Amino acid sequence: MTALARPELVHLCDLTVDLGKPLELGDAPRGKRRIIPIVGGKVEGERLSGRILNLGADWQTIMADANAELDTRYAIETHDGALIDIRNFGYRHGPADVLAAVGRGEPVDPALYYMRTLPRFETGDPRYGWLNRLICVGTGARLAAAVVISVYEVK
Repeated sequence: MTALARPELVHLCDLTVDLGKPLELGDAPRGKRRIIPIVGGKVEGERLSGRILNLGADWQTIMADANAELDTRYAIETHDGALIDIRNFGYRHGPADVLAAVGRGEPVDPALYYMRTLPRFETGDPRYGWLNRLICVGTGARLAAAVVISVYEVK
């Protein structure tokens, strides 16, 4: 049998996701729950660019060990008018003092904590149908009022 190809990562785009004020739901069986509205942003990439619509949210669960489970859903409008649904699931964790600084909105070097996601795109626009068949991974950072994510296609 021939050896299987090793996956490669190819940069797809960078997302800057603007966030609204978090809504605190309180403690639930799986952890502290919050909803963070997604209020806009931008998409920058060679094959995918446009804006993030004021539509969607991050439904976060903060576990007892301070690990954050990220579960987002929002929409992109491309520079040429296509609408794309993006669902992005992931995790953010790291040392307690670093995560506390992130939570306060302080500037924190993203190398000090782990933030990885699995973005999944869906569209009915034939110009972007190729997105429906991609496996992607993202690496991110939390800023005071935004999240930045670099998205890579797994080849």
